[in-house]
Amino acid sequence: MKSTLFITSLALLLFAACDQPAKETTTHANDSLVKKQEPPKDTSIHPGVFFVNIKEGDKLKSPVIIQMGVVGMQVEPAGKAEEGKGHHHLIIDGTYVEKDQTVPMDKKHIHFGKGQTSDTLKLKPGKHTLTLQFANGLHQSYGKEWSKTIGITVIK
Repeated sequence: MKSTLFITSLALLLFAACDQPAKETTTHANDSLVKKQEPPKDTSIHPGVFFVNIKEGDKLKSPVIIQMGVVGMQVEPAGKAEEGKGHHHLIIDGTYVEKDQTVPMDKKHIHFGKGQTSDTLKLKPGKHTLTLQFANGLHQSYGKEWSKTIGITVIK
């Protein structure tokens, strides 16, 4: 009787524990908050790209962890142009690429053609702008509406 009561109590305890919502796990890496991709509340109405873990005016140490998100499009590797799909590009100290223009490939324009949504950047100390640009599978920009520029300061 006692063992049946114990097993029943244990089963109820495990069931209750499994029914609890999972806590979001976050870690800190080089003063950048790293967390799972969730859009800021204001993008739930407006499709676009966003930085998951950094924001305008942040002061960060290098290397800087960048996490990228998108609402309203699907991330996929480069290769072919499919409506509603594409991948991220990061423009360092520059601005968005006009719609239908190919995103250049150089030190200033970083391509995430494998469908990556995060990267670690080595940036020199000082002020920088970071522009997230979404483009189709042929690296053709979706334009200003699918870009986000923020200013950060890299500290020693």
